[in-house]
Amino acid sequence: MAKTIAIVEDDPDQRSNYVDAITRKGYDVVAYSSRTEALEGFDHGLPDLAILDIILGDEVDAGFELCRDLLSRSPTMPVIFLTERIAEIDKISGLRLGAWDYLPKPISLDYLSERISSLLRINDARMQSSVGSNTAKIVGEMSIDQEALLVSWKEQQINLSGTEFRMLAKLVRVPGHAVSYDTLMNATMQSLVTNNTINTHMRNIRKKFEHIDPDFNCIKSEYGFGYRWSVK
Repeated sequence: MAKTIAIVEDDPDQRSNYVDAITRKGYDVVAYSSRTEALEGFDHGLPDLAILDIILGDEVDAGFELCRDLLSRSPTMPVIFLTERIAEIDKISGLRLGAWDYLPKPISLDYLSERISSLLRINDARMQSSVGSNTAKIVGEMSIDQEALLVSWKEQQINLSGTEFRMLAKLVRVPGHAVSYDTLMNATMQSLVTNNTINTHMRNIRKKFEHIDPDFNCIKSEYGFGYRWSVK
């Protein structure tokens, strides 16, 4: 069965172009022009992945509000922001909400289609596998499975986005060794990445571990260089 992609975009020409390009890749596409219209659609069924513009009509933060709503209903859903708002504060806000990617307009339609396919493959692997598989690597009290793209801490699964998972995998490849900002930037596979973007991702990762274990403190900042996974 084809995956369903939701697009929320108020510009009719851009919306039509996205729909055509993604449909050609074999996906089912539902498109909405406003936050209200999208919410009504989501009440009838959730997509497998959502692409959100941030400014919709007169609502300057409509995409952020839609992201909160979608992830409250389906915490593992991949969400992509596709927007002309490229200020770092906006990107940080999107990542803190739990978006998997933040892409600037204008964008190549082929690139957008490939990002969708990539994120769906990651999410499928996570849903179809378990942390306890034979491919999992044990790092202290953490289990990380790079084939299934799953992480657990003290035998409790942690829901990381694809970007967060790739960064964590780089961090624990050699526990105790510092990993540079440049290496972590490459792991994100995103554009518009700065040191502050990496710091935001790391704060989000820490919070997810601390939600399970308030005493978690394995991720250490190396001032001006990057981060290190502390070996206890």
